[in-house]
Amino acid sequence: MDINILVATHKRYWMPDDPAYFPIHVGRTGKSDLGYAGDDTGENISSKNAGYCELTGLYWAWKNLDADYLGLVHYRRYFTRKEVHGIEGKKAQILTTADWRNLLTLHPVVVADKRNYYIESNRSHYNHAHHREGLDETERIIWMLYPDYSEAFELVCSRTWAHMFNMFVMRKDLFDSYCTWLFSVLTELEERIDISAYNSYEARVFGFVSEILLDVWLEKNKIDYAEQNVSFIEPQNWLKKGTLFLLRKFRWT
Repeated sequence: MDINILVATHKRYWMPDDPAYFPIHVGRTGKSDLGYAGDDTGENISSKNAGYCELTGLYWAWKNLDADYLGLVHYRRYFTRKEVHGIEGKKAQILTTADWRNLLTLHPVVVADKRNYYIESNRSHYNHAHHREGLDETERIIWMLYPDYSEAFELVCSRTWAHMFNMFVMRKDLFDSYCTWLFSVLTELEERIDISAYNSYEARVFGFVSEILLDVWLEKNKIDYAEQNVSFIEPQNWLKKGTLFLLRKFRWT
């Protein structure tokens, strides 16, 4: 079982010492060499990283890598066996090649544990956190290009939980199917919305929208998946995160 999991990064950072992980410098076009493979070789969309975020690495893997299973994690966020305290403890919990082989024998797809919003739906959360036109226009694109996905889109938007971070590992045929669908939707979205006045955070709209689209694709195609714990391997300011969460509810009208 050949497993290739990209670790998306934009800077030098600690990386797992395990053959399953493949550090990838996302948005490498025009940047200094970090010593990692770049997403600017072969067929790529590296120059779109400001809007697509880690998805430029995902696109690169889709077009340029071949493995039985492909996936994506982040340089500070990994799939782990369980949540523990301490940075070194979290690093020790990162899934190894052996862990992945055991897990993927049982399920063709692994995604992050559900993130629960409790007090609002995915649509409400998106609209409070971002310019709503990104998700609204995506809905219109689904209606036009993939009407058989409309029911799944509405269901996912109404849920109070989601599989976030664009983190997953998939069997290659499913990975190809998902990327074909995902990037066709995002390419159309790029044509329809004007982000020239967005700040650098909001310009990442294609990355934000894709977090919802993953669940839409899983729901529509009834994909068998396993959920796995995700750990952030840096200290987090929970007071700041909680304050930002509340402020977002009053941010956009």
